Amino acid sequence: MEVAVLDINGKETGRKVSLSDAVYGIEPNNHAVYLDVKRYLANQRQGTHKAKERAEIAGSTRKLKKQKGTGTARAGSIKSPVFVGGGRVFGPRPKDYTQKLNKNVKRLARRSALSLKAKEEAIVVLEDFSFDAPKTRNFTSVLKALGLEDKKSLFVLGGPNKNVYLSSRNLKTSEVVSVSELNTYKILNANNVILLEGALEGIETNLSK
Repeated sequence: MEVAVLDINGKETGRKVSLSDAVYGIEPNNHAVYLDVKRYLANQRQGTHKAKERAEIAGSTRKLKKQKGTGTARAGSIKSPVFVGGGRVFGPRPKDYTQKLNKNVKRLARRSALSLKAKEEAIVVLEDFSFDAPKTRNFTSVLKALGLEDKKSLFVLGGPNKNVYLSSRNLKTSEVVSVSELNTYKILNANNVILLEGALEGIETNLSK
């Protein structure tokens, strides 16, 4: 599949690049995509939720009243869950939500996600660029030139580019990642995926293994 290379002004440079069918032209595997997205979202959870149970709250442990003869239910401690201020029954405890997935399944999921974007014609190849200083205004002008100012966009860089990354950080609808940070969720969450020329080789190398 051949795609025209654009410059930061949104105009064709006259060059074209060939995108590998093994990465951008496969039949998407929906189950692999589901597993990888579920894994990513699960791994974002901190799992630090915690509620105090009756043994952990501060309070007296003396018996409130005699066991029998009061006409009401027996009560052993003010920390009982049935009283206001008592401990919580079966409250949440810290938990590790991390999920693991086979490397080959993750690669298949990412190839499937890129193939879906390619079918939707939502992949743009942009020539490598940089900024002299981090300026949100400069990055916004690139988005306007590409017609993406009102759409979710994912820029994939071939390597570290601090000024481009910092220029995009204040924009809610745009995200800049390197090849090593590319994942299925981010690809599918964006309306358009913008691949810089320097990232193409790294993507095909990582996903063709």
